[in-house]
Amino acid sequence: MKLMRLTYILLGIVLSFSCASDSNDDTIDTPSGENMYFPPLNSEIWDTENLSDLNWNENATQPLFNFLENSNTKAFIILKDGKIVTEWYMNNFTQNNIWYWASAGKTLTAMTLGIAQDEGFINLNDSSAQYLGNGWSSLTNEEENNIEVIHHLTMTTGLDYTDFFNQFCTDTDCLYYLNEPGVFWYYHNAPYTLLDNIITSAVNENFEDYFTEKIRNKIGMNGFWLQSGYNNIYNSDARSMARFGLLCLNNGVWDNEVIINDSDYFDAMINTSQDLNKAYGYLWWLNGKTSFKLPGTTETFSGKLIPNAPDDLVAGLGANDQKLYVIPSQNLVIIRLGENSAEGHLGPSGYDNQLWEKINTLIN
Repeated sequence: MKLMRLTYILLGIVLSFSCASDSNDDTIDTPSGENMYFPPLNSEIWDTENLSDLNWNENATQPLFNFLENSNTKAFIILKDGKIVTEWYMNNFTQNNIWYWASAGKTLTAMTLGIAQDEGFINLNDSSAQYLGNGWSSLTNEEENNIEVIHHLTMTTGLDYTDFFNQFCTDTDCLYYLNEPGVFWYYHNAPYTLLDNIITSAVNENFEDYFTEKIRNKIGMNGFWLQSGYNNIYNSDARSMARFGLLCLNNGVWDNEVIINDSDYFDAMINTSQDLNKAYGYLWWLNGKTSFKLPGTTETFSGKLIPNAPDDLVAGLGANDQKLYVIPSQNLVIIRLGENSAEGHLGPSGYDNQLWEKINTLIN
């Protein structure tokens, strides 16, 4: 698999974003990696690109900065072909400060799980009880055995989400049967959080250590996982989030090193994972689909998740507007870290569309 993946890169064959469950979506080419820049490991050196050389609208920089500053942003970075075009820190924040990713960090878990599967430790179609043991919930053994790893990964476990205040709780007496797995989508955080324990059991190594070994250290990130209540939240500087975005932009390859060999898993991760929420992959949010669902509701909304953003955008989106945007068609990575812009949603928010209105003025 590794040789095949490297051959694809050397020949410049690009992967395509396609969605079997949304047949009217356009196919989007992804980068080949041949012209991508990668900053050196363990260094503050990072090449830059000038707005004027890109023919971007320099008159839009100040309005964008003002919008970000006034909406409680701490850090904002745009990468083009891996190079820094814009890097701003504001509201008493600096390049070396650490900030939480919130649910944007789910993308880290998705990538880590893909590596574990590629290394033969786990299979997405395994029952999660194989790793958690029976009795991890209040379900019967038969009901538990029907929940597979992929259901945790796609928010389709069927566990009861109706008690809003217990949606983060991973205790046995918080996890009850509501639906058959795979037939209903709901943004239920507890089943996601259990993926940490699933990975730990599968690889026989602490999840955080495995992630550090397989991803963080290999691409020069810093940061750490911090337990907050039931949630395990990643914290890092802004450039570390940008590094991870660059890894994803380049299809899981960092410079000449393949971080995730399983290209089939990677493609599935960033495409529609089920028919219930077309805008959701393996813990990644997807733009350009015909409909979407949002955290905290069972309603299906028509149209694109972020109308102002490119159709091929994939994103890690966290509470209080932590944003990791990857746009393969334009070789862009854009991140935003900061306080709540005003809306206070768990993932996607109206702020995404407002921000992309400003970004478009800059890059178009």
